[in-house]
Amino acid sequence: MGAKGLEHYLDNSATTAVSRAAADKAYRIMTEVYGNPSSLHNKGLDAEHELERARKAVAARLRVSPGELYFTSGGTEANNTALFGAAHANARERRRIVISAVEHSSVTEAAAQLEAEGFEVVQIQPQSDGMVHAGDVAAAVDKHTALVSVMLVNNETGAIMPVADIFNAVKEINPAALCHTDAVQAFGKLDIKAKSLGADMISVSGHKVHAPKGVGALYVKKGVRLVPHVFGGEQEGRFRPGTEPLPAIAAFGVACDEFDVLGNYENVAALNRYARENLLQIGGIVLNSPENALPYVLNFSAGRVRSETMLHFLEEREVYVSSGSACAKGKPSHVLRALGLSRDRADSALRVSFSKYNTTADIDALCEGIALGLKVLAHR
Repeated sequence: MGAKGLEHYLDNSATTAVSRAAADKAYRIMTEVYGNPSSLHNKGLDAEHELERARKAVAARLRVSPGELYFTSGGTEANNTALFGAAHANARERRRIVISAVEHSSVTEAAAQLEAEGFEVVQIQPQSDGMVHAGDVAAAVDKHTALVSVMLVNNETGAIMPVADIFNAVKEINPAALCHTDAVQAFGKLDIKAKSLGADMISVSGHKVHAPKGVGALYVKKGVRLVPHVFGGEQEGRFRPGTEPLPAIAAFGVACDEFDVLGNYENVAALNRYARENLLQIGGIVLNSPENALPYVLNFSAGRVRSETMLHFLEEREVYVSSGSACAKGKPSHVLRALGLSRDRADSALRVSFSKYNTTADIDALCEGIALGLKVLAHR
């Protein structure tokens, strides 16, 4: 069963339940360590210590220096800060932006805005295996390239992109081009090392890893210059001025302390295999996630029943899944279109996503609901 005992929550790529330790930390900060981290008295100093303790915890999970990590309101703001900051910092010499065609909307829409400002945006399509390949990205990079942004794990299919190979190829062609990866779906699930990835910037989010909503972070490699787009204070190295949301930040640090990347990965991989095996025993199910995708995400198409219809049928049985990225709010998936799926297959696609709280009982409830839904709904 799900984390609450009755529900079968399988939409963890959209958001996760806050862990008890993280919630307790947030409550303590709100009621005891409530000073402003910028204040010079003891209450402020206590708050500042909590802020920096959390920064160290998040930075440690990326293998970066705490001084290279800046807190944001989430992954969307981190992605926007990276794209606009890098593009505007290099606008005189380099005006080409290269992204994959399967990025989160916070990257694709930021890139569209930059294109409206006169930047050249090149989108790289995935190949048939669902991945964006280094050679395809490299072919789009030239001396005018300011930024390359390729996500580490796709939020709809779980495809793991060869980011290290991509960034290595980019730097060989243009060492001055900045490399950014949206690691929101990978953080806490893969062992991420910024240096090994060759990333100049990395975006992460708290509410995908059992911390509260409203907090994320952006790693910016020492020496990389970004142009800030928010003004009004000295906080976060002037990248994000304004009083820090310390309860959420401190809870984010606790959530990072709780990571068991290897142990959770193995458990979730077993759940993913169980789900694949049982779903494929139901007639009319087609898997859309590649075989080597991150096991935390499984995308499949459910016969002739539209995604939203099946989603609400499952919801009546307290099985909670998604029809794609939560940020799309039911709009057709640009990711599945980029993968070349047929309209019918894309329109019936569902995404299940796991956390450390899921068990085989959640999968059983899902499969029972899907099987019944295909019988009942296909004839309506």
